[in-house]
Amino acid sequence: MKKNALVLALTCIAMLAQAHDMKEFVNRQLSTYPQLRLIDIYKSCFQDYMGPEHLITDTARVNAYLDQELDGMAGETPAPRYYEPCGPEGKHVRVNLSAVQEGIITKQTLLDAFVRSANGKHPSVKAWKKRWKKMVRIIDGMHLNLPHYAEDRAFIDSVLSQGKYAISHSPEFREAYHPHYRIVERGIFERELKPLLDQATQQQLIKQQNMQQNTQEVQAYLKEYGACD
Repeated sequence: MKKNALVLALTCIAMLAQAHDMKEFVNRQLSTYPQLRLIDIYKSCFQDYMGPEHLITDTARVNAYLDQELDGMAGETPAPRYYEPCGPEGKHVRVNLSAVQEGIITKQTLLDAFVRSANGKHPSVKAWKKRWKKMVRIIDGMHLNLPHYAEDRAFIDSVLSQGKYAISHSPEFREAYHPHYRIVERGIFERELKPLLDQATQQQLIKQQNMQQNTQEVQAYLKEYGACD
């Protein structure tokens, strides 16, 4: 009897923790991407749980598509960050192609990490469908008033009922944020990519701080001595 009560208590604690993590994730997404819809939240969640969408056998084709996407990024505003954990658990990570574009990591390094992530072991669609059912109940309870919510919820259910799970970002998300990334398994990311990306981010912060300090010094000088005629 005591054992059953303990199991029940631990189950309740785990469910509360999952709900808390899910709500925190959704709120972070809303803060970062105010234009998102439910399908964009869903996409990050299935990327977290399932990883890259397809097994990869034709690496030449994947490489050509990556080249095409990199070429199409010319003139776009750089992404605010080089990477972002997927979903509430962060089992997989979105690595922004701007990291390749800026020469922080090589195209081949990202491609290799992406292919190995895609060809690893992944859960079944049936397991994901069950997991999403719990997630969307939590989102329902948040009463977010997202645009096209009922429509998106029905569309996701329709996709899952067909034994599929992958969908695209919403038009609003693509228009506002121009997403360009590849999904990498967290272990591979942390070992091979994260140190390079964090170093680049730190260097950028130092550069920005130096620029800000120089600007403040110039302003202080002008305030004290005035601009030269």
